[in-house]
Amino acid sequence: MSNATQILAAFREMTANKSISRDELHDLIKDGILAALAKRYGPNVEAEIEIDEDTGKIGITVLKEVVAEVEDSSRQILLEEARWDDPEFEVGDILEVPVEFAHFGRNAVMAAKQRILQRVREGERQKIRDEYEHRVGELLSGETQQVERGKLVLMLNRSRDADAIIPWKEQNPRERFRQGDPIRAVLKKVEETPKGPRLILSRADPLFVAALFKLEVPEIQQGIVEIRGAAREVGFRSKIAVSSRDESIDPVGACVGLKGSRVRAVVQELGGERIDIVPWHPDPEIYAKRALAPARVAKVISNYETRTMTAIVDEDQLSLAIGRNGQNVRLASQLIGWQLDLFGSREWLERGAEAALFGGGSDEGEYDNTDFSLRDLDLAPATLAALEAAGYSTFFDVIDMEREDFLRIPGLGADEADRLMSEIERLTVEDEEDEGAVAEEGGEAPSAEAAGGDEGGEDAGTDLTFGSDSENLPGSK
Repeated sequence: MSNATQILAAFREMTANKSISRDELHDLIKDGILAALAKRYGPNVEAEIEIDEDTGKIGITVLKEVVAEVEDSSRQILLEEARWDDPEFEVGDILEVPVEFAHFGRNAVMAAKQRILQRVREGERQKIRDEYEHRVGELLSGETQQVERGKLVLMLNRSRDADAIIPWKEQNPRERFRQGDPIRAVLKKVEETPKGPRLILSRADPLFVAALFKLEVPEIQQGIVEIRGAAREVGFRSKIAVSSRDESIDPVGACVGLKGSRVRAVVQELGGERIDIVPWHPDPEIYAKRALAPARVAKVISNYETRTMTAIVDEDQLSLAIGRNGQNVRLASQLIGWQLDLFGSREWLERGAEAALFGGGSDEGEYDNTDFSLRDLDLAPATLAALEAAGYSTFFDVIDMEREDFLRIPGLGADEADRLMSEIERLTVEDEEDEGAVAEEGGEAPSAEAAGGDEGGEDAGTDLTFGSDSENLPGSK
């Protein structure tokens, strides 16, 4: 074969760029040649393929079974035809037919190329699955490759061919990234798509805060300090609960670091977001008291059957326990995993356990990152009916869909798909002039506020609050 050496050299160069082993290279070549043989002889062709890298020779031998009556010409041959080569052939023998690769036609060569490229792509996709499917919750770094309708498309440092995105709902609405900006995010899940695995990353999930602390705190990496829970309202405040396997190591102090160096690095990555570090406790009531810090809780009443708690605080601690727009008590409830009802000491007996003392409204200037029904959009009734029939009823259900995805939904045409795409773009793309208001509360050096723990005994605990706006909260010193 005159050009076999050049063919092998081209394959070796390709596999070096794609990080394919020598055995995988041979399998790719054999599979591609089989695809070419199938174009020439038929889909069920059988062949022996030998590759000698030293001499650059590729030996191809097609195998055909000798039969009295041919049912499949791609792998069988008539006895009479076989005896043209050797009169001693009998039914059941195997006829070996040497084939020169140079004699293949254009269609066969294209089939071989297509099969090899397909196998290379499948190998790359499988490597991405194997590498990342067990790394959910880990911190990944890369570069912002593209900003598309609020969705960030990333190029990861370690796997530059991986399809990695940060959907709009997994971003911090206070942050802005441009093409080429370095970025870090936590891997939330590996999603299968028709084009292969897609890595869904997040900077809004509580896992992101936990991953940043793991990066900054060696005791967490070593397994001495453990993050037992995390709750977050992205862009504003987070709470994490930590415990230590070594009684001589303070878990809160380990996360804070010398002069707050460790937690300051986390706060800076989160754009000044406040962080409460809470010592975890196995007793839910003690844990709830610590989770509500910096407020001091007078009493906690628990209902283990319904997993609800009623916390009673003094009147001067009520606003601090509730927090800004109910933020503190909501995060405490998420952190402990119980429904938490909060009452002032003079009111809790008069008002039922179902009464809530905080509202869900937001201050002027805050970002709204909540889901809503598609019926709130200005869409035609037929469009809404088609979307709901396909299982899409809220804005978050469709925010990351492409125009082709809408066209595959029965009942939606090109005009409806264009209308939906324009609505998504209108609601997710921020104006450039809004970028100046991203960090009005930021800019100050992170400050620490040590709130008093539970009074005495085993209830005593330390909660530290870090962030750029901690001095603006009610009750802050």
